[in-house]
Amino acid sequence: MISSLSKTRITQEKTVSDSTGFLPYGRQWIDEEDINAVISALRSDWITQGPVIQRFEQAVAEQCGVTYGVAMANGTAALHAACVAAGIGKGDQVITTPLSFVASANCVLYCGGMPVFADVRSDTLTIDVAEIEKRLTAKTKAIIVVDFSGHPCELDEVRTLGKKHNLIIIEDAAHSLGAFYKGKPVGGLSDMTTLSFHPVKHITTGEGGMILTNNFEYAERLKRFRTHGITRQREYFQEVDQGPWYYEMIDLGYNSRITDFQCALGLSQLEKLKKFVEGRREIAHCYQEGLGELQEIQLPIELPTVRSSYHLFPIRLQMNQLKKTRREIFQELQDCGLGVNVHYIPIPWHPFYQKLGYQKNQWPVAEAAYEELISLPIWPAMSGNDVDRVIQSLKKVVANSKK
Repeated sequence: MISSLSKTRITQEKTVSDSTGFLPYGRQWIDEEDINAVISALRSDWITQGPVIQRFEQAVAEQCGVTYGVAMANGTAALHAACVAAGIGKGDQVITTPLSFVASANCVLYCGGMPVFADVRSDTLTIDVAEIEKRLTAKTKAIIVVDFSGHPCELDEVRTLGKKHNLIIIEDAAHSLGAFYKGKPVGGLSDMTTLSFHPVKHITTGEGGMILTNNFEYAERLKRFRTHGITRQREYFQEVDQGPWYYEMIDLGYNSRITDFQCALGLSQLEKLKKFVEGRREIAHCYQEGLGELQEIQLPIELPTVRSSYHLFPIRLQMNQLKKTRREIFQELQDCGLGVNVHYIPIPWHPFYQKLGYQKNQWPVAEAAYEELISLPIWPAMSGNDVDRVIQSLKKVVANSKK
């Protein structure tokens, strides 16, 4: 039976879901305002490298309580750029989590550094600060923390550790736009914070990303990085200015630019961020209410210091109470039309990382969690009937899987 809360959730608005069709674990919500914003940008004089990009950067920075925003082609480019701005190079070590998308570690390899994986907390699945400290060496240059599923990690403790050892803190907040840590919005709480605007995230630009920082020098390096290391700012010129056309490449950068029409979509989406996050939180509350009595699954928690933005809703199967394997349960849920997923295969388990010398069974908490995790559908345009369908389907599958 649908909970009283889920009955009243966003059903007043036009929903993109279909209660009888396939429910993906996440998807975008695009309305006519978004479409018109993109059309307007396409009809303007600029479709790339124009004024809408700066407006989007300023709007996101203001939303997150930070001074500078630098938009990128995608979230991976944002992580790569942050590592470059941090000066990561050959021989440097960067500590990060094994339980994330591969981009959280690949960005270190792009710069010639080496990721060092620290295990996660068993409750939030965010990086364990005590495990970070165990892995510090003279080669450690930075820490990349990941706000797993939308739940910010222990940012105060990480910052304290960073200051003690003179380390740069990069926060991968691809999951946590709209989240709060100790009453402050995620975005300005680390040296650099990266965002993703992929369609399954809280707001979308199609593809896109951003780095947020309060550091002017980082912001300038990031802007150059996204455009081949080129600058037109005279104060950075190293040769004689030859005229109004003149520019210099002073760094090795990439073409990691985003377009004006993508940022027009982002600006329109940003106006709905609060509604989108509240919708996710409402769905999460419904799941907690509807599934709380199931002893065979463990639900995600939210620490008192945190207000999660629930990019994901990962449950953990209690395999000692179930006669079926996770693969069997996963398939049965998909057969019910639920686009469940698993987040994530531990990064050092991938063949590429195995070839680099990483071995399994080094991160017991993260690796055990991976064996149990299934992410349920959660996106703000889900109707109350959609949410109830997920709850009832999971209850049925679990009931048929009990020992």
